[in-house]
Amino acid sequence: MLPFAIRLAALVPILAGGAGALFGPASLGEAAGPATASHLRYLSGLLLGLGGLAWWCAGDLRARRRVFAALSAMVVVGGLARLLGLALDGVPPWPHVVALGMELGVVPALWAWSRRTG
Repeated sequence: MLPFAIRLAALVPILAGGAGALFGPASLGEAAGPATASHLRYLSGLLLGLGGLAWWCAGDLRARRRVFAALSAMVVVGGLARLLGLALDGVPPWPHVVALGMELGVVPALWAWSRRTG
């Protein structure tokens, strides 16, 4: 069940990252200048890569446990940065709040589950 759960969760960054890379700020329903659009596409590409790597890790979690742990840590650090933004800037639109739940809830839970399985 754990590999399935990881792959299901990995669909979120794969789809969101792919949309952001392809459509830029329009994927969020917003307009932006070239610098912001470029940065969003770059970060979306990273997100797409994180999701793809998590998908790959699920294929042989026992052998790729350290990679999965590193990916999980990166996602949690990103979630902490998003939480800081929430504290400093206010509550973002709902998709970002859902992403925060993934980053600080689902991903740490999957990591903990992976630690319990041999």
